[in-house]
Amino acid sequence: MDFTGFYQELRYSTEMIRALLAGVQAEAARFKPRAESWSILEVVCHLYDEEREDFREHLDFILHRQHEKWHSIDTEGWATQRKYNDQDFAEMQAKFFVEREKSFVWLNGLLNPDWDKTYTTEYRTISAGEMFACWVAHDNLHIRQLVKLRRMRLENITKPYNLEYAGSW
Repeated sequence: MDFTGFYQELRYSTEMIRALLAGVQAEAARFKPRAESWSILEVVCHLYDEEREDFREHLDFILHRQHEKWHSIDTEGWATQRKYNDQDFAEMQAKFFVEREKSFVWLNGLLNPDWDKTYTTEYRTISAGEMFACWVAHDNLHIRQLVKLRRMRLENITKPYNLEYAGSW
């Protein structure tokens, strides 16, 4: 496993997320293209919760806490229960980036981690390396989602102009 490569990808994706949130106003961050879609704000809240309660936490379970019971997550339920779209956009961004920095510190503090070590949940067995790889890939999913949401925002603010000349979307 290439720890340095994975770590650097997580650093890059953090900066991509930061850039995709730049210039978005609080009200625009709440916009949902469809009722079942997530807004930019909901994506940020999700990333914050995942940072604290999923990837770093579960990677720690695999590496150091084999005797503890894996806790489940409910990403769809959290969006409603935790009222993601009612949160303060600036505050949630700040919280996410603080948690991400905690993750970088934690990752840098790992001493000779066994990336092949596994943990078996009721659903599957997962290795530490696979969990780290999924953490990086998870950012990419939401970067793609944020790009789509920014594009929709751009289409709204550039009306009545036709964007065909920019290329096919």
